[in-house]
Amino acid sequence: MKNNVMISLTSIQWQNGEKNESELLTKATISKSGGRDVIFYEDTPATGFEGSITTITVDGSSSASIVREGTANSVLSLEIGKKHFCQYGTPFGNMQIGVYTHAISNELSETGRLYLKYTLDLNSSYLSDNEIIMTINQA
Repeated sequence: MKNNVMISLTSIQWQNGEKNESELLTKATISKSGGRDVIFYEDTPATGFEGSITTITVDGSSSASIVREGTANSVLSLEIGKKHFCQYGTPFGNMQIGVYTHAISNELSETGRLYLKYTLDLNSSYLSDNEIIMTINQA
């Protein structure tokens, strides 16, 4: 079953002691597939990835993936307490980044909220701490 919804997406990035926060309000599709929650939306100029489509798949509160395809291509795998090496595409070429997940709180079915917290590194050097807060509203 697919539902068209509006999502509010807040992305927070901590890098070199500075906080960078962005917010996005956009149309999305949410569905269940194999017991997982799947959120699909088109990126806009506000995300910096216009021309790409992002799919977030969440398996309970233990793992998630963020896949971006189009003008930017990346696959981030998040699993609490584990580090995954993922491909991250840029206009200058692909990079392999490390992703260590601190928290996943999936309350999409109950309150329409998803929270992800993770650290990124590049070549084993700290890059940033990141938080994603998504709230689902009916369209």
